[in-house]
Amino acid sequence: MKQGNNTGAFKHIIHNFTMPLFLLFLFIISAIFVPRFIEINNLINVLMQITINALIATGMTFVILTGGIDLSVGSVAAMTGIVASTVANNMQGGISLNTLIIFGSAVIIGGACGAFNAFMISWLKVPPFVATLAMMSIARGLAYVFTDAKPVFGMPEGYSWIGLGYIGKVPVMVIIMIVILAVAYIVLQRTCFGRYVFAVGSNEEVAQLSGINVRKIKAWVYILCGFLAALAGAVLSSRLQAGQPAAANGYELNAIAAVALGGTSMSGGRGGIGQTIIGLCIIGIINNALSLLGVSSYWQTIAMGVIILIAVIIDQNKDI
Repeated sequence: MKQGNNTGAFKHIIHNFTMPLFLLFLFIISAIFVPRFIEINNLINVLMQITINALIATGMTFVILTGGIDLSVGSVAAMTGIVASTVANNMQGGISLNTLIIFGSAVIIGGACGAFNAFMISWLKVPPFVATLAMMSIARGLAYVFTDAKPVFGMPEGYSWIGLGYIGKVPVMVIIMIVILAVAYIVLQRTCFGRYVFAVGSNEEVAQLSGINVRKIKAWVYILCGFLAALAGAVLSSRLQAGQPAAANGYELNAIAAVALGGTSMSGGRGGIGQTIIGLCIIGIINNALSLLGVSSYWQTIAMGVIILIAVIIDQNKDI
């Protein structure tokens, strides 16, 4: 009987604490063997490095919890960055105006792209992979057409405040990330909408029979994902001081990796923002440590692919 209890406790630890323990192990190893890793400036740099991915991954978490996927987030981010940069360049305003431009562009463009995905998936019954793949191609193509494949430069000084500015000693973009993650956590854990998201991902048919408007819930998660991807793209353009049609290329994979690595099930219904934060931190520490060690960015890309594979394998076998 005691052996059975020990086995059950061990399975509980494996099921719930594998990734947090791995994150702790990774942090300790990096602190010991990677020069300058635990310096305050470097840790702040890690937070800045994961901010864009965190904004995209937050929206991706909602989508994956419903059992869907959104491959268009990187392209939507690039297109939004270009539009926001172009508008800011023409208006030449101060910090307040440029902040409004960044958030306004995210709402309009992200909402429109998310609504397109929502309509294709929820009403026309197009599989999420196909619908968002189409949106990915459309958005990236529009980014190149709009700019004639040339970066947009010459933004006013106030435009860089979101991406490069500080409030006290904390970067503005990090504050935005923390606020978005906190709000998303509350929405998922403390609201009816959040419970409906989990219900749809757990069993769509049962959720429908329970009176949940599955079509509406799925539509809103794609709109939300589009908005956060667009916000990430606008913040990225502010940080780079340029709108680039090739920006955020492959960021959808980084977001999926963060969500899956943290422990959110790719089949939906299990996980959340807390798990995504763990995944973000793991990826951020790995990339930062490899950079400090002088490892090529190409090898870092390979490492990202391996991370995604390991995360999916763990997800598929943790209940065995």
